[in-house]
Amino acid sequence: PLYNFLLSLFFEYGVALHDLEVEKVVAGQKPLSRVWQQIKSIGRKTGRQILKDYVAFPALAGPFFLPVLAGNLTANLVRNVWTHAVIFCGHFPTGAVQFTEEQLEDESRGEWYVRQLLGSANLDGGRYFHLMTGQLSFQIEHHLFPDLPSNRYAEIAPEVRELCREYGLEYTTGPLWKQYMQVLGTINRLALPNGKR
Repeated sequence: PLYNFLLSLFFEYGVALHDLEVEKVVAGQKPLSRVWQQIKSIGRKTGRQILKDYVAFPALAGPFFLPVLAGNLTANLVRNVWTHAVIFCGHFPTGAVQFTEEQLEDESRGEWYVRQLLGSANLDGGRYFHLMTGQLSFQIEHHLFPDLPSNRYAEIAPEVRELCREYGLEYTTGPLWKQYMQVLGTINRLALPNGKR
């Protein structure tokens, strides 16, 4: 729970570090030299962003340095917490199935689609809510059709839901507050010594 709280505050950096795939280095599937290249690239990008947000732009404001610094810090924190909530609600609420590596072996194309459907969840809301999530409130459709422009997700969501109803598959969706409470429950459960996936 503490790690998750910190991740929500610094989510943009957590995503960058996740892409390092350190577990593949440990398994001997990725050379350490590749990880160092990625770390250098992340460091350059992060350094430029920090310099821009917390030094250059506040300095351009002259006597308003501190208010601009505080505004940038607040905006980044709000964006990180919001993005964390939307992404986690699309992957970890009750009803979203977690799959093991073994389950992915020899997976057919049809099984891939079923896994995308069952392993993700949507958020209920109106047009402006979906716009504020970058349409990632339609996480199911995003997983099923990753190359489809996100503004089309709302259009195809009823068809996907109908297919689920027809084939007896779960279409996990709910309001943000409810999904987020379920996410926190899952994280707290997994943090316990006997927590189960």
